[in-house]
Amino acid sequence: MVVNPYEFGLPEDRRMPTTTLEGWRRFVDEDPIAFLLLSEDEWKDLPPRARDKYDEGRVNYHSELIIVETPTIREVLHQGRLLTLVNRREISARRGLIVSGLWATGKSTAIKQLGRAHELRVRERFPEHDRIPVVYISAPPGGSPRKLATRFAHFLGLPLKSRHNEMDIADAVCEILTDARCDLVLVDEIHNINMATSTGKDLSDHLKYFTEHIPATFIYAGINVEREGLFAGVRGKQIAARCVMKYTGNFPYQVEWRSMIAAMEGSLRLHHHEPGSLVRLAKYLHARTGGSISSLSHLVRAGAISAIADGSERITRRLLESVPVDHNTQSDSPGPAGAEDDEADDAA
Repeated sequence: MVVNPYEFGLPEDRRMPTTTLEGWRRFVDEDPIAFLLLSEDEWKDLPPRARDKYDEGRVNYHSELIIVETPTIREVLHQGRLLTLVNRREISARRGLIVSGLWATGKSTAIKQLGRAHELRVRERFPEHDRIPVVYISAPPGGSPRKLATRFAHFLGLPLKSRHNEMDIADAVCEILTDARCDLVLVDEIHNINMATSTGKDLSDHLKYFTEHIPATFIYAGINVEREGLFAGVRGKQIAARCVMKYTGNFPYQVEWRSMIAAMEGSLRLHHHEPGSLVRLAKYLHARTGGSISSLSHLVRAGAISAIADGSERITRRLLESVPVDHNTQSDSPGPAGAEDDEADDAA
């Protein structure tokens, strides 16, 4: 989507929950926003009202910015694609993928990008077929089998009544998704299933029922799942035996980190930002964020919006130091004085 520089109005419901079929389809349909930056003269000649609209358009653009294709995303896309092909003719015991790691390390983003890429491929192959190739749900916290079944039903928009038990709901879901040729199920927050508890065991049994009755590849994502009890007991060992593991974490200060910053910097739409100045702050940004892609994205997006709001139109270290990051990262950070830049900071 290319935004006209003079128009900033975006759909109010642009970010509908992806845990519904309508929300998921909108997520798949909508390309990242592209914003055309005006020339310096055109920008200066804008009347006040047009300038406000133009700046609001840039705020909307930077609030989303681009999704940087990290090594995690590339690996999940590769492994997920491979598993859907391996499982294509399987009748039972299909292989799955578990994406596990620290919080805010891009797990949900990675599996959503896998789902989006898969659905776009299916649409291209079967343009006239009304399929539901991908389902995206999250495991209910402290949930019961009925709550899990309800998550699937909610995604599909199925009407539920109090007399419907979990098996009624599960059977209806499996029948619909089989008829709709679903072949990829994404289950987020899988750490909510703890095999060390009776509730977790019941939930796991019900999830297993879905894996056996929906001819699809199941992809899971969760926080440190091996430490949260997912693999405990016989049921846990069965899950571990059927799934490939992909671990995520914060990024070390290496070439990949600088390349991610360069990709973000290249997407900025600021009038006075000096190209390359953000990359020169790579070491400082690593110290501020601890190598977290989530914290880095927040810092850059908030910095860009602040630069528009204060009229400076550039991101500097001084501006970044005024932007707080999440509490977890902030508490682990050595602070602004503890991080030296790769090169001298911009004097401004």
